[in-house]
Amino acid sequence: MSVITDLLVQAIGGALGGNAVGRASKNMDLGPIGNTISGALGGGIGGQILGSLIPALAGAASSGGFDIATALGQAAGGGITGAIVTAVVGLIKKRLLG
Repeated sequence: MSVITDLLVQAIGGALGGNAVGRASKNMDLGPIGNTISGALGGGIGGQILGSLIPALAGAASSGGFDIATALGQAAGGGITGAIVTAVVGLIKKRLLG
């Protein structure tokens, strides 16, 4: 898969993870747009970092084809990091704004 495809999969996973955290905990909710943006950014950036730390997530990139297992791994990594970033930003927002 290409780098653009990897980023897109990770950002979508991150957006989903960010929205899941926002819905699950009102203390961390940034609203639908805020959850989506922070999740997508966290998923894209965090997914790239995880991909460099865990080579199995980037394994199909060298083969040049689309590997569903790799895409699912990237989506999961992006979802987790997107959820974490959204939770952290939500908690900071709540602490600063009350």
